[in-house]
Amino acid sequence: MDELYSFACRAIDDWAPKLRDVSHEIWLHPELVFEEHFAHDALTKFLEDAGFDVERHYTLQTAFRGRARDKSSSTDAKSTKVAVICEYDALPDIGHACGHNLIAEAGLAAAIGIKAALEAKSTRIDAAGELIVLGTPAEEGGGGKVKMIKAGCFDGLWAAMMVHPCPSDLPEARVLSVVHLSVTYKGKASHAAAFPWEGINALDAAVGAYTGLSMLRQQMKPTCRLHAIITEGGVKPNIIPEVTKMSLYVRAPTDEELSALKERVIQVLKSAGDAAGCSFEIDEDDSPYSNMCSHANLLDLYVKNVSQLGIEFDRPSELPCFSTDMGNVSHVVPSIHPWYSIGTDALNHTKGFTAAADTDYAHKQTLIAAKAMAMTAIQVLCNPDIVSTK
Repeated sequence: MDELYSFACRAIDDWAPKLRDVSHEIWLHPELVFEEHFAHDALTKFLEDAGFDVERHYTLQTAFRGRARDKSSSTDAKSTKVAVICEYDALPDIGHACGHNLIAEAGLAAAIGIKAALEAKSTRIDAAGELIVLGTPAEEGGGGKVKMIKAGCFDGLWAAMMVHPCPSDLPEARVLSVVHLSVTYKGKASHAAAFPWEGINALDAAVGAYTGLSMLRQQMKPTCRLHAIITEGGVKPNIIPEVTKMSLYVRAPTDEELSALKERVIQVLKSAGDAAGCSFEIDEDDSPYSNMCSHANLLDLYVKNVSQLGIEFDRPSELPCFSTDMGNVSHVVPSIHPWYSIGTDALNHTKGFTAAADTDYAHKQTLIAAKAMAMTAIQVLCNPDIVSTK
């Protein structure tokens, strides 16, 4: 096994300059959900240059699949298939403030290492092994992985894994289920000074809803989260607002708890509209995110592997909360989603984190996480029973 690890880690080191380059280029060209055309082309070209079989535009326009397998084995639908996952979408205005350029780099690096081990296959790999590299767009609210699950992209996989940069080294965080809601309130415009009684104020509905949601927080479990903004509140103070809009995220520890909380939120939105005399439309996204169910055996392996590479995990008094469509993957495939530090106190989704995501130190830490991921995948290829039970 150590020999296979050496093949993997050495290959990652050999490709380090090119990995740094592709991460930097993606960082320079931030793209929003389902618009990641530059990243798609850069990542697929990298994989093609590295000898992977690549399917561009795989079920989604900016998704892709790369494949590598033990060439000495015949194609076998029952072969052990391990997937590493790349993300590469950015955030509005602040670019790669969640470090998805590094997630893409980590996925490529791990794939390079695993492929090297497959090509140097010894008798220690008992089953025909196959590596899948999945490029998954639109994590930042578009639900790319959810759509790819529905399209069958994760069918037949034995394990799936990715790593994520953040301010701390954590084997896992609190990954909550989340649903996105939006509401449009419609009233009646009128001159706010001359004839206010003729109007129906849609802003009153939005303000009432925002206030009602704030009061609902008092009755929520502390493990749940609720955030809302008014995205459209009127056009001019002397015009009674005819249309207002709100956007909301509702989060809970499990899908079941999320469903119950969502119904309470919807009731608040409806009541606010009724109280203001407005009609309303409530929309729900079609790709809600599920909580993360990390596979215990896989996670234990990753922790041991990254510890061998010199990383010690932080022990915060309280784990941070996030949501990701990798949670949905974990409900259909044994999965892990560890977090690694890139040496910054800046938090994800801030301009400070954007800057940190393009440093040499972040690149160095990304390759360490990628090596641990490659080592974990190699262990699954050598012993598929690892993922047969949790």
